[in-house]
Amino acid sequence: MHSTSPKFAIFGNTYQVEKSASLIKLLVTLQSFSARIAIEETFYDFIRDTLPLTFTPDETIRTTDFTANFVISLGGDGTFLKSAAYVGSKGIPIIGINTGHLGFLADVAPDEIEEVIDGLFKGRYTIERRSVLRVTVPHKRLSVYPCALNEVAILKHDNSSMINIRAYVDSNYLNTYKADGLLVTTPTGSTGYNLSAGGPIVAPNSRSIVLSPVAAHSLNVRPVVLNDDCTIKLETDSRNHSYLISIDGRSQSLPEGATLTIRKAPYSIYVVKKPNSQYFDTLRNKLMWGADKRL
Repeated sequence: MHSTSPKFAIFGNTYQVEKSASLIKLLVTLQSFSARIAIEETFYDFIRDTLPLTFTPDETIRTTDFTANFVISLGGDGTFLKSAAYVGSKGIPIIGINTGHLGFLADVAPDEIEEVIDGLFKGRYTIERRSVLRVTVPHKRLSVYPCALNEVAILKHDNSSMINIRAYVDSNYLNTYKADGLLVTTPTGSTGYNLSAGGPIVAPNSRSIVLSPVAAHSLNVRPVVLNDDCTIKLETDSRNHSYLISIDGRSQSLPEGATLTIRKAPYSIYVVKKPNSQYFDTLRNKLMWGADKRL
């Protein structure tokens, strides 16, 4: 392969072997364009052990220290979030190939792989810029990657009663949420956990952050939409003196004295979209708006 050939970094989940046809199609298509291929190490171990395919990538990815022209996420939206954490602030565009149900982030169907890869080499694609949230805890280093493409969730532990979360926006007191938790969500994440918690759907190019309580003790506590240039501070207390923070599903326990500061991150995630791809088409299909269940 020529050294100037574009490099594709592939991330995936170890899923059922019967879904491997999508991966084989992807690898064959990339090789037909003489692309350089890098694969995340644990995913490559799965490929090597389970697929009837003799394939050696140009390199394996062991850490977040890698380079590529494009990242390909093979799986669902959860795999896409994992890929986004690996990409971080590198600015590498991500393509999401969905091997399960229709996704909002991973929206390329397996039967579109050849068409989409061909489009990448011919410049037939668009890129959407998505905002990211960053969490900091004074005097404490988080053990998980501190940036979220979808949401930051502050949650009670399974065996505890509801928690109290005092929320401040730009140093102004907003509310004390007595609830099972509170979600701080990007527009991208508004169709995730936020949606099931009764939060609003926000268009992905909106410059906003959503606060949505999870199982609030009071019925008149509603979600709030904020400008994304604000600073959110959260103070939490609970009966067992700890709580759970989940950043795009990466979780750790924190003591109740640990105050969280959440701001928009200084970088964005770039999502590759097919030509003429429309967010509202995906929204209607995913949520089955207008579908007649009698049919």
